[in-house]
Amino acid sequence: MKLSVLLPVTLSLTAAHAAPSKLQDRVQRRAARARGSQPLAKLSESSFKETAANGTAHVDYSSNWSGAVLESPPSGTTFTSASGRFTVPTPKHVGSGGTESSSAWVGIDGDTYGAAILQAGVDFTVSSSGAVSYDSWYEWYPDYAYDFTFSVKAGDVIKVDIVATTTSKGTVTLTNETTGKSVSKTLTAPDSSSKLGGQNAEWIVEDFEENGSLVALSNFGTVVFTGATAGTAAGTSVGLTGATIIDLKQGSTVYTDVTIDSSSQVTIEYI
Repeated sequence: MKLSVLLPVTLSLTAAHAAPSKLQDRVQRRAARARGSQPLAKLSESSFKETAANGTAHVDYSSNWSGAVLESPPSGTTFTSASGRFTVPTPKHVGSGGTESSSAWVGIDGDTYGAAILQAGVDFTVSSSGAVSYDSWYEWYPDYAYDFTFSVKAGDVIKVDIVATTTSKGTVTLTNETTGKSVSKTLTAPDSSSKLGGQNAEWIVEDFEENGSLVALSNFGTVVFTGATAGTAAGTSVGLTGATIIDLKQGSTVYTDVTIDSSSQVTIEYI
């Protein structure tokens, strides 16, 4: 990313497919793999600011997230919805091992509020031979992710709508705007300690976990979230103005370049 004024800030660590043949096989594999998104894992190093299209944006590094996060709702209210759309990319294999994956999603909470995340999105997976597969999913963290029965392919435009009706109940909807088909699921908090706080709204490409470890990250190319908006309990709608940019960094390597292009668009590029 292009940097402007550098402001050192010490950060602390927050709490933190193979190609399918039949849906049942894929669901069983996912259950066995314990696939799940995790709260934002900020890295304990300097953060900085850059001049974004929405003004000066605070920038953090994370070992698992990249994208844009609204880290607090307008004063006196909470986030109750988040939405955005993206075009499904074709991932590329970049390592020497087995499959590599990444995932694009929209959600509520999981950054400054880590007790729960209500989210839905699409995983992109590529094998060492170059075979590509996609899985659409939903999750109420800390429960695992579950698959939708929903066809997705490269080039499809997917709209994600997350709506929290209460702190312990919500609905997630994926709409394939290319095919005109949609799917939704109403979820409840997995336990009493996993209620939503409504403190964060986010548009993310993630290196998700499988069986307790991060999967090998694929080269997902570029994911652009458009129509990025969040709704509040006060009945207002806000965009990305004031959002924090999150870049994904593992070891000494920064893997993403995130740019907030406007109040409703964020670009996440694998570099």
